[in-house]
Amino acid sequence: MRVSKKVKIEEVSEVKEALLDWSHQFNEIVWFDSNDHSNLYSRFDAILAVDAFTAIQTDTLNAFDKLKEYQETTADWIFGYLSYDLKNDVEDLASANFDGLQFPDIFFFQPKKIFFLKGEELELLYLGMVDEEIEEDLEQILQKRHFKKDFFSEAKPVVMKPRITKEEYVQKVEKMLDHIQRGDIYEANFCQEFYAEDANIHPFKTFRALNTISHPPFATFLRNHDHYLLSASPERYLQKKGRTLISQPIKGTAPRAHDDKDKDLKLAKDLEQDTKERSENVMIVDLVRNDLSKTAKKGSVEVAELCKVYSFQQVHQMISTVTAQLEEGIPAVEVLRTTFPMGSMTGAPKISAMEIIETLEETKRGLYSGAVGYFDPVADFDFNVVIRSILYNAQKNYVSFSVGGAITSKSSPYKEYEECLVKAAALKQVLEGDLQH
Repeated sequence: MRVSKKVKIEEVSEVKEALLDWSHQFNEIVWFDSNDHSNLYSRFDAILAVDAFTAIQTDTLNAFDKLKEYQETTADWIFGYLSYDLKNDVEDLASANFDGLQFPDIFFFQPKKIFFLKGEELELLYLGMVDEEIEEDLEQILQKRHFKKDFFSEAKPVVMKPRITKEEYVQKVEKMLDHIQRGDIYEANFCQEFYAEDANIHPFKTFRALNTISHPPFATFLRNHDHYLLSASPERYLQKKGRTLISQPIKGTAPRAHDDKDKDLKLAKDLEQDTKERSENVMIVDLVRNDLSKTAKKGSVEVAELCKVYSFQQVHQMISTVTAQLEEGIPAVEVLRTTFPMGSMTGAPKISAMEIIETLEETKRGLYSGAVGYFDPVADFDFNVVIRSILYNAQKNYVSFSVGGAITSKSSPYKEYEECLVKAAALKQVLEGDLQH
C-alpha cells in the first residue's frame, strides 16, 4: 500500500530543481520532465521516482515474459527501460556489435518514493514502510537545503570521437541504398555512435545543461547505480490510457534559425512540404498502424494527426499520431512486445530492416533507440523513445551518444550525414563545451 500526501507549491521550476538535487542520494532514480510542453496526452508535468524496493534487470532471453510477470505481480508503479536489443526476444535476431556501455538489456524498479508534479500540486506517494519520512523529505525539498553533491570527482570536458568516419558512413548508406533498390527494404534507420573513453562527466550537471538547451517534452534522467541515461527526447513511443493506445512517431527533421524568424518559418514550411520527409513519415505511420493492429480491436486503429510539424529548441520535427483501442483480455506488456522496437527507429519491413541495420552499424544500440517509461498500478503506461540522449557508464568512464536518420530511395548519403550532425549538435555542445561546469 502507498500513502499519499498532496501539497500546493509556488515556484514550480525551483521545486523541480530541488527534487532532482535531492535525488542525488539514491542509486535508482528516474526523473521525467515535460518542460511545460502542453500535450493532449500527458498525465503529469514531471515525475520523480527513487530508491528501489524491488527491481528486475536481465538480458534479452524471455525478457518480455519476465517483465510481464514482474509488472503483474507487483501491481504497483514501476519505472524503467527497454533496450533496443529486446528485438532479439521478439524475433530471431542477434546483437553482435561492439558495446562499450554494458547496460542491462532491461531494468525496472518499484520505487519506495514517488513525486508527481501537475500544475501547482505536488503529490508524494510513499510505500508504507517509509511513509514516516514524508514530512522530513518534503521539508528538505521545499526548503531547498544544501544537498550533498560530492558523489562525483570534478568533471572535465570530453572530446567525442565518431565510431566511423564520414567516408565509412557514406559507404554504409550506399550499401543500404543498394538493399532498397533490390527491394529488401523500403526504409531503414541507420545510426552512428560518438564516444569518449576515460571520460569523467557529472551526470546531473550534464543533464541540466542538455535540458536547458533542448527543452524537450520527454526529458529523462535515469540512474541505475553506475549506469546513467541523460535524455532530451522529443518523441513518445507508446502510451496506454485505459483501453486507448497512442503512438507518436517522429520522422522528418530540419534545423532551426533562431536569429532569423522568417528563415525559421521557411525551414518549418519547407519540412512540412518536403516529399521525401513526408514519405518517410507515412511509411512509419503505416508500420505503426500495422503493429498496433496486432492487439487492437478490429477497425479501431486511426491516424489522428499526419505529418504535423512541431518546433523544438534545436530542430523542427514532423510528428504523426496514431491511436487504437486495445482488445479485451490482452495484457499491457503484450502491447509493448508486439510493437517493439518502435518503427521510427527500425524501418520497413521491420525484420529485414533490423537485420540490415545490424550488419551495417558498428555499435550495439543498447538503450539508445529503446524506451524509458513507467507502468501504473492498473497497467496503464507511457514510454518515450531514447534519442537525443547521452549514455554514461561511470564505472568504465565511457560516455556515448548515437544519432541516425531514415534512409529511403531518395536519400543522399552526404545530406543524411549532415542531418546526423544537426541532431548531434546539442549533445556535443554539452559534453565538449563548458555548459556543465
